[in-house]
Amino acid sequence: MRMYAFAPALRAGLIAVSLTGSATIARAEVAEINDYEFQLVDETVKKGDAVISIRLVHKRDGKPVPHAVIFAKRLDMAPDGMETMKTSIEAMPSTEPGVYKFKAAITMEGGWQLSLGAKVQGETGTVESKLLLKATP
Repeated sequence: MRMYAFAPALRAGLIAVSLTGSATIARAEVAEINDYEFQLVDETVKKGDAVISIRLVHKRDGKPVPHAVIFAKRLDMAPDGMETMKTSIEAMPSTEPGVYKFKAAITMEGGWQLSLGAKVQGETGTVESKLLLKATP
């Protein structure tokens, strides 16, 4: 009979352990989006019609991340204090996994900022990045 007296306490303990474990897993999933980053393939582009190549990588192992959905993109001259000086940017096809290409009309020499937002398949959250590049003559 005494063995049954501990059953409610044992059940409560198991429930507490399972809740704590699932909270830890949920926190780990949210933090995983920070394991990804965008990198410029080239930090300089020529003034005029330019192709900008970026790479999306998993930071822990350096592997490229293909098939991300890039939904936010902006190119402006914020590094030179001209945030309102922006230009059009258009996605282009790429043959290399994890490399994303964009066509842009670079109207001036100087510093440009590429702002990106992307969803990675299987992850919650958004990868966001601001990359700096230099336009040359």
